[in-house]
Formats: sequence, C-alpha cells, structure tokens
Amino acid sequence: MLEMLKQFVRDEEGVTAIEYGLIAALIAVVIIGGATLLGNNLNALFTTIAGYL
Repeated sequence: MLEMLKQFVRDEEGVTAIEYGLIAALIAVVIIGGATLLGNNLNALFTTIAGYL
C-alpha cells in the first residue's frame, strides 16, 4: 500500500495533462480577445468608410 502511494506521488502524467489544458485554455482566451478587438476595430473602420460614402 505504501509503495502504491509513493508511485502515485511520483506520477507526473496527470499534472502534465492539466498544465497542457491550462495553456490551451489561456491561448483560447487570448485568441478570442484578439478576435473581438480586431472585429470591433474593423467595424469602426467600415462604419467610418460608409459615412464618407
């Protein structure tokens, strides 16, 4: 039983998977934020152009 507990503590595969999941979530948040900002800027640009026309 003690040996199984030691092996569980040394096992890092689950930790690595969680880290990759957190990194992927952070990248997704950055992409969504950038796309939203870009979309708002493009909308303002096209609205300005439409106003000139």
